[in-house]
Amino acid sequence: MPEVFFNGPSGRIEGRYTESNNKKAPLALVLHPHPLYGGTMNNKVVYNTYKTLVEHGFTVLRVNFRGVGRSQGTFDNGIGEMTDAATALDWLQINNQYSDINLIAGFSFGAWIAMQLIMRRPEINHFIAISPPVNKYDFSFLSPCPIPGLIVQGDQDSIVSEEAVVELANKLSKQRHIQVDYKLINGADHFFRNKIEELTQVLGEFLQLKFSNQSNNQQFVQSNIRDIEETIQETKRQKVFLD
Repeated sequence: MPEVFFNGPSGRIEGRYTESNNKKAPLALVLHPHPLYGGTMNNKVVYNTYKTLVEHGFTVLRVNFRGVGRSQGTFDNGIGEMTDAATALDWLQINNQYSDINLIAGFSFGAWIAMQLIMRRPEINHFIAISPPVNKYDFSFLSPCPIPGLIVQGDQDSIVSEEAVVELANKLSKQRHIQVDYKLINGADHFFRNKIEELTQVLGEFLQLKFSNQSNNQQFVQSNIRDIEETIQETKRQKVFLD
C-alpha cells in the first residue's frame, strides 16, 4: 500500500495506492467524508472499502482532498474537491491504461463528490455510495443516473436520514436497464461503528456478484492462450523431429 503524490489543481495531492498484478484489473477510486469534520482517506469506512476492493482484484487509489493530511490547498465547498477527484481519476487511468472498468466509491461527503463525478466522466461505469448525504446536499443531478451501482445505509444513522436515502435508492432503481442495489445494515450508525465487518461483507458480496464473471472470463481466456501456446510449441517440436 505505497503512498503516492501527484500534482492537483491546488497543489500536491496525497494518496495510497495498491496495484493489481493483472494489468487489465478493474480500477477503483475511493473518496473520504467531509474534510471539516475529520474526514480523511484513513477513515475506517474508507480504508475498509479500499481493502475490500483490493481483495477482489481491483487496482485501487484513495486520496486526501485538498487541505487534508499532506494534500495542499484549502477546503472549497465541494467544487475544488470535485476537481481533486477528477485529477485522481486521471492519474489512476494514466498509470493503468488497459482496464475497461472504472468504479468510484465514496463515503458520506465523498459519496456526493463521487456521484457528481459520474455525471462528468462517462468512462466511470460502476459506483458504491455509502451513507450518501441526501438530506444535506442536492442529488437531483442524478436524473437519470447513467450507471449501475450499490447504495449502503445504516438504520441508526443520526446524520443522514434513512428515509431520504431509501427515496433516492428507489428513484434510481426504477430506471430501465440500470440496476442500483440498496443494502440496509441493521444497527449501523453513520460511521458503521461496530458494524465494519457487516459493511465489508455487503461490499464483498456486491463485488463478487458483479465482477466474478469477468474474472472467470479472464481466467478462461488466459487458459485458452496457454493451451494455444503449448500446442504451437508441440507443433514446432514435432516439425523439428520430422525434419
